[in-house]
Amino acid sequence: MRVLYFAWVRELVGVDEERVSPPAEVATVAALVTWLAGRSEGHARAFAEPARLRAAVDQAFVPLDAPLGDANEVALFPPVTGG
Repeated sequence: MRVLYFAWVRELVGVDEERVSPPAEVATVAALVTWLAGRSEGHARAFAEPARLRAAVDQAFVPLDAPLGDANEVALFPPVTGG
């Protein structure tokens, strides 16, 4: 699975994307975030407050409790604001 990071999430994690193979029990975006938090100190800081995150699975916006299914790509980013 390809995981993409944007804005301050990318800054804290230290990379803009990575390929991961989470265990089978990681079935939702929220579970993925929890699992990713254990990868490094930067990941832990980026995912310390999951409620501050937004996600997209295969380029469709989803809530954090959305199932991963057989997702090829997950994007994690802060809420988007505009003007």
